[in-house]
Amino acid sequence: MTEPPRAHVWISGRVQGVWFRDACRAEASAHGVAGWIRNLADGRVEAVFEGPSAAVEDMVEWCRTGPPRAVVTAVDRRVETPEGLTSFRVQ
Repeated sequence: MTEPPRAHVWISGRVQGVWFRDACRAEASAHGVAGWIRNLADGRVEAVFEGPSAAVEDMVEWCRTGPPRAVVTAVDRRVETPEGLTSFRVQ
């Protein structure tokens, strides 16, 4: 049995102050994805997604647009070994 994938992403653009983290938490919950999301001092948002492969891919794709007020200019992604997260939290 293979482990569910883990995607670690960094989202650039106008992504702070636009409800990106809360909208991402709701989207992750709807997709059954665990992980976390936080703002970074440099203006980016960092997130980790773990769960079913298709759901993790959906979350990475969602990050390319984000909530309505966001303007995403880039999404950098790294594949990592899952940690077995079971919930999604905003940091």
